[in-house]
Amino acid sequence: MFRVVQRVWIPTVVVIVCAVAAFAVVRLQEVAGSTNHSTGAIRDGSEPVIPKDVIYEVFGPAGTTGQANFLDEHSQPQQANFATLPWSYRISTKLMSVFANVVAQGDSEMLGCRITVNGEVLDEQSVTAQNAQVFCLVKSA
Repeated sequence: MFRVVQRVWIPTVVVIVCAVAAFAVVRLQEVAGSTNHSTGAIRDGSEPVIPKDVIYEVFGPAGTTGQANFLDEHSQPQQANFATLPWSYRISTKLMSVFANVVAQGDSEMLGCRITVNGEVLDEQSVTAQNAQVFCLVKSA
């Protein structure tokens, strides 16, 4: 009989501790008001209603050729070649926030970029160098 008790007491204690912990979790969820177990997401009922118009622009001397790399409305990298300047790309979205980035390189000695959100210039840079490269960044628009 003593050997049976020696083998059974540890699993019995583990089962009792698990049962008490499960009961405590259920009671805490009831007290906190968390009765909807169907989804793990918290929804506040708000909808993004302010549309954002983001415009990437690259400017410089007419006839400049080069390449622009930018992030689209889904923050996916895109690439575009331009045969003359100015070059622009427009994004329209209703997302709460947009990460906007444009990098351009051209064959002229002056190159500039600009990021405009809803008509407001949020970043503008220009560079003077051989085969100029410039970038603009808006972390949260």
